[in-house]
Amino acid sequence: MLGPYRQAVDELVVKFKHIKQEYQNAGMYSPIESVSGRVKRISSILDKAHRKSVPIEKIEEKIEDIAGVRIICQFVEDISTVVDIIRKRSDLIIKREKDYISKSKPSGYRSYHIIVYYTVQTFGEPKTIEAEIQIRTLAMNFWSTIEHSLQYKYKENMPDGLRERLLRAADAVGALDNEMASVRDEIMDAQNFNRQKANIIADILNNIENLYHIANEREVTKMQKEFFEIYQKDDMALLNRFNKQLDVLSETYRAQSIQSSAGSFIDL
Repeated sequence: MLGPYRQAVDELVVKFKHIKQEYQNAGMYSPIESVSGRVKRISSILDKAHRKSVPIEKIEEKIEDIAGVRIICQFVEDISTVVDIIRKRSDLIIKREKDYISKSKPSGYRSYHIIVYYTVQTFGEPKTIEAEIQIRTLAMNFWSTIEHSLQYKYKENMPDGLRERLLRAADAVGALDNEMASVRDEIMDAQNFNRQKANIIADILNNIENLYHIANEREVTKMQKEFFEIYQKDDMALLNRFNKQLDVLSETYRAQSIQSSAGSFIDL
């Protein structure tokens, strides 16, 4: 029974990771920080069925989170962006949304849940299953992971003192998310700057590596030394200028290499 659920989780995780990659390839900030998934263990499925008085033959119909995908965001504002992305997807049909962010659970739990229908192509025939997508911030996820472990340990008998401390911790998580939201633009600018710098450095090193095949080795070694000197100055403008010069030089050598090959062909 669980085979299609495992397939669904694998496919959805890959799809959401690809969305993150698309944002990054476009040089944009991604609202998705990380993605993970799991299929409930058989023991957990049976426990939930027992708690909710669900007959064995009704498990797939009544238990919505056998397949689960968790999307982690950096900021609370990112959650609504991810929700919009999910709503617009043609391969997901939304059954229900549960907003535990604007109104948290009594325990202090905060997250945004979307129950979706998703169709997988199995060996026999297409099968539509239900999956739960949880969307939360890094801080919410940290709190939820701890709370889940404690709930699993104590079941319904968590000590009142511990429960109160968890509630205070949940308030602290909310305050942290609010504080991070207040400096969101500055954080995003810093992350974008670092990402752009990393891309420029990757382009430069790729160009230098390619030049070793078509240019004079001594000249390329000199350029490599120049690059390291610029890199140590940590000046983005100098890196940009050097990268553009390297692009022009690379194109010049490529053109010369093509003309040389064409001349050799004509001689033959």
